[in-house]
Amino acid sequence: MARLAQTAGLTDVQEEIISTVRTFVDKEIIPHATALEHADAYPQDIVDGMKEMGLFGLTIPEEYGGLGESLLTYALVVEQIARGWMSVSGVINTHFIVAYMLMHHGTPEQKQKYLPKMAEGETRGAFSMSEPDLGSDVAAIKTRAKADGDDYVIDGAKMWLTNGGSSNLIALLVKTDLGQPKPYQNLTTFLVEKPSGFGEVLPGLTIPGKIDKMGYKGVDTTEAVFDGFRIPGAQILGGEAGKGFSHMMDGVEVGRVNVAARACGISIRAFELAAEYAQQRSTFGKPIAEHQAIAFKLAEMGTKVEAAHLMMVNAARLKDRGERNDVEAGMAKLLASEYCAEVTQEAFRIHGGYGYSKEYEIERLMREAPFLLIGEGTSEIQKTIISRGLLKEYRSR
Repeated sequence: MARLAQTAGLTDVQEEIISTVRTFVDKEIIPHATALEHADAYPQDIVDGMKEMGLFGLTIPEEYGGLGESLLTYALVVEQIARGWMSVSGVINTHFIVAYMLMHHGTPEQKQKYLPKMAEGETRGAFSMSEPDLGSDVAAIKTRAKADGDDYVIDGAKMWLTNGGSSNLIALLVKTDLGQPKPYQNLTTFLVEKPSGFGEVLPGLTIPGKIDKMGYKGVDTTEAVFDGFRIPGAQILGGEAGKGFSHMMDGVEVGRVNVAARACGISIRAFELAAEYAQQRSTFGKPIAEHQAIAFKLAEMGTKVEAAHLMMVNAARLKDRGERNDVEAGMAKLLASEYCAEVTQEAFRIHGGYGYSKEYEIERLMREAPFLLIGEGTSEIQKTIISRGLLKEYRSR
């Protein structure tokens, strides 16, 4: 077992789950990731393997057919999967957030209806908050749901839906005209059932084709266009309009732990590749790892991997204890994503000219790492969250 990114205090069950996932990653993901990524091909065989392992129900309570594991267990599993290929972790990430929102905010009927099939991986979730012109100002959402009898009619466009085509359940944030004084009090989350696929999948709901991205290939990232889409009021998450902002922010908070875990996974893999290459490649009569310039790079990279992992674990454990972790999750996401970009670039430099070749895995990691600087809020947004949280604790007397 490698020395870096170890986690103290895990149960035997947690150790077994992580070991099983690591073996799966080494055998079923890493050998195929580069070819699938270059082809921008959906990793169906890998997804089927994760379904068989029960990973889609990892955090869903046992009463609904899941494994009932903690956020920490999930984060450590994601770290391993992202070490193999970040796109695969994206397949389960938004699914996990939607399941989390249902577990904590859904009505009993909604939990019973969706969670058992989500645990099996038959119902797959997508998370839809962003819009083409929205940026980080969530309260400025333009997509609207207008009441029409017992139904609502939704019009507008959403952006950056991970699993937008492959999912069949979307947690959708929209604006509802409730007349509340603060904009965020007029936001509502709907549970939108749809068939998987692209085009007009339902009357009034179109999922255009995949967005072509620099990295993060394989997983489908899409828009969603609503034009007179009718949905029953019973599909409001929790059964009450106006609670959507708090629902989504709760989901994003655990999502930031997830992004930190993904960043840790890529960093670990970049370090592994760099350490291996540096011991195999020789210049001036010795392996480049023995040159101080490279040795110092590896020392700094390993330290960053360890620091990011520890912060991610801390944020997950706080949430598992029922404590507020917005500051800690923001810190973990900020540090892990920034360090991921730095560690990956150093690994790229250690590879020299070979790092620029698509035959080498580090080339893929160089295109994947930047996404984590943006996903679940940019570094600048994390700094805003962190500073606001800290200033509440350190008020000037």
